[in-house]
Amino acid sequence: MNRLRVLLFGASGFLGAGVRTALAADPRVAALTCPSRSRHDLVTDGVANLTALVRQARPDVVVNCTGRLTGTALDLLEANTVATARLVEAVTAAAPGARLVRLGSAAEYGPVARGAGVSEEHPCAPVGEYGTTHLAATRLLQLATAAGHVDGVTLRVFNPVGAGLHRDNLLGRAAVLIRDAVAGAAGEVLLGPLGAYRDFVDVRDVAAAVLAAVTAEGRGAGVVNIGSGQAVSARDAVRCLADAAGYGGAIVEPGRGPARPAGVDWIRADVGRAEAVLGWVPTHTLAESVKAIWAGLEDAER
Repeated sequence: MNRLRVLLFGASGFLGAGVRTALAADPRVAALTCPSRSRHDLVTDGVANLTALVRQARPDVVVNCTGRLTGTALDLLEANTVATARLVEAVTAAAPGARLVRLGSAAEYGPVARGAGVSEEHPCAPVGEYGTTHLAATRLLQLATAAGHVDGVTLRVFNPVGAGLHRDNLLGRAAVLIRDAVAGAAGEVLLGPLGAYRDFVDVRDVAAAVLAAVTAEGRGAGVVNIGSGQAVSARDAVRCLADAAGYGGAIVEPGRGPARPAGVDWIRADVGRAEAVLGWVPTHTLAESVKAIWAGLEDAER
């Protein structure tokens, strides 16, 4: 394989920072361009500016790790769907046929039968704006790929966890509350209902999956699930995080619940396609992930 020129958006974010590290360390990547959000924001930047950036970078692969978890329907549409459309248009004009890797979401699937692993062929019926806007972006990339404009890959990331996790995420919010409880600022940890089962995947494994998608030979990877392949109850995951923090106190539910994804009480990735087409398998355990969450929180306070 020839050494690759990669253009990465979102390199300073929770997922993007790990992707940047993985790409920068790989000898197959000859050049890595990481535009700052202040210079090129996919939500606000015009197609002409993006096209000029792509033309200047001359990428073999473009990676988009940007996106939005919460906000109004319009916020999510602009950050997840319209931003993808702009990027597709810019790559089509300035680097036709280049690979375009975007991070999608397991929320694109919607409800799944309890106990089942969901494959990429499963019908998508998202239950909220977040999953709907990601599914629309996935479909736009599929259409552009079918037309030969780009070589599109959507990595459908399940529930990413690790150091730097934002408090909009269940375990990120739980980590802050547990820290406060350990410090004596609260007598208990109050969270929403924790009965749902999720597939938690380590952010380091997500970065490895992006690297695999960037460097995979051939074309046509399409949509690929990126998860641990295991379903864990939110209750057990929070307890695992509490154990890592040395907190043995009460975790009370229900309190304020997460903003998403209502109506999905079970999800587990079938990751067979990821291994088959990318040679990727997850390597980190949930215990390792929650230790990293806690360590990252402590580092941020120093």
